[in-house]
Amino acid sequence: MAAQLLPLVNSNNNHGIPVLFCYSVFARPTSVPLGAGYEVLIQKFLSLYGDQIDIHRKFVIQLYSDEWGQYIDLPKGFVISEKCKLRLVPLQVQMTVLGNLTPSTTAFFCCDMQERFRPAIKYFGDIISVSQRLLQGARILGIPVIFTEQYPKGLGSTVQELDLSGAKLVLPKTKFSMVLPEVEAALAEIPGIHSVVLFGVETHVCIQQTALDLIGRGLEVHIVADATSSRSMMDRMFALERLARTGIIITTSEAILLQLVADKDHPKFKEVQNLIKASAPESGLLSKV
Repeated sequence: MAAQLLPLVNSNNNHGIPVLFCYSVFARPTSVPLGAGYEVLIQKFLSLYGDQIDIHRKFVIQLYSDEWGQYIDLPKGFVISEKCKLRLVPLQVQMTVLGNLTPSTTAFFCCDMQERFRPAIKYFGDIISVSQRLLQGARILGIPVIFTEQYPKGLGSTVQELDLSGAKLVLPKTKFSMVLPEVEAALAEIPGIHSVVLFGVETHVCIQQTALDLIGRGLEVHIVADATSSRSMMDRMFALERLARTGIIITTSEAILLQLVADKDHPKFKEVQNLIKASAPESGLLSKV
């Protein structure tokens, strides 16, 4: 999604701000929190019009201007501070490749695989094992990896089984989403990135919020189902189902690794093949199919 948003005048109203969300011939009034920015607005459009929106298109968000008597593009930094009318406009440019992965345009995000989660997360040992495969594949193929750790002072560091050496970034955070200014700056240093392979915990919290933030920035997101989990299987499976409906690609570790090499004659094929000779653990996924 291609919009970047501009600030409005500050308001002392701490309640929800009325906003009319328009898409195509539809217009639906609702409210959003004071100070809501791009991510909240995109998610609100998706929640209101998800069945009508072609998520494979790019969009801009526009604001109705009383001064100009028409909709205008929103400049950078926009936040909601007063009653307004917004519309989501599809651009003519269509994404020509859906789900294709190449090493030169891909980054791996490993989310919050920390020691204190070990006893709480379903199939955590399996998630570690599959994450190891992915990280080894990233090293073989030269794919940058970004790690985050949720409040490491209280929840501990990344588990010892996962090798952080060579990581593009290891970032402590308190926000659930991995999409922080430091992460965006790190991505900006890597030319041509348009796909993110996302794994870690928890599926319904940090993984979900990270994925929605990433697609809101126009990136294609692949969530590795056998390398992400939650404290409950219910939360895990409903999150994956919801994310799939928004156009995020739900896939498996083996599918990711083989798609990245793409050809038996790839110079790194044998090394990647060695990673997947034994099938990845199913981590309870098959019982929910």
